[in-house]
Amino acid sequence: MVFVKNVVTRPNITVGEYTYYDDKNNPEKFEDHVTHHYEFLNDKLIIGKFCSIASGIEFVMNGANHVMEGITTYPFNILGGDWADHVPTLDDLPLKGDTVVGNDVWFGQNVTVMPGVKIHDGAIVAANTTVVKDVEPYSIVGGNPSRLLKYRFSAEEIQLLEKLAWWNKDINWISEHIEELTIDKVDVSKLHQWIDS
Repeated sequence: MVFVKNVVTRPNITVGEYTYYDDKNNPEKFEDHVTHHYEFLNDKLIIGKFCSIASGIEFVMNGANHVMEGITTYPFNILGGDWADHVPTLDDLPLKGDTVVGNDVWFGQNVTVMPGVKIHDGAIVAANTTVVKDVEPYSIVGGNPSRLLKYRFSAEEIQLLEKLAWWNKDINWISEHIEELTIDKVDVSKLHQWIDS
């Protein structure tokens, strides 16, 4: 297991503090699981704080997309030779934008995240899921393609949790409240108290 921030070298990947990647085979090679990520496309992978990423993760970036306007999607230009002169422009490519993962997101094993997806704070992505569209805050998604399974909390609780943004508290506050953050059930009055203090 590694804190991902400590092993990232690519300038187009940003990872928040305490986000970890758990893989018994070379966890320090997290970037090998960010595929088709070419700097000239200028897309970014942005991952927040305190995320839990299990082995088998695959972030597929925009470089995997092929031009789809013509008769064929075959990328002739990447094979070189005379075909190399027929390079699509960035405007021709179906770019989906940055892939953004919020804070406190848990990825089960063998998850694939497609380009341009936004996975919001507190979400859980079940094992073997292919995430093809945005994931709402504090929701649980699963399947291929991904679909909403349920929300972790009520709408009021989710709104308060987003406002609290516990991951932005200093580490002493977090350490002091670990049991309340991990074991205790959500207490709306306590959330209001924390937000107001």
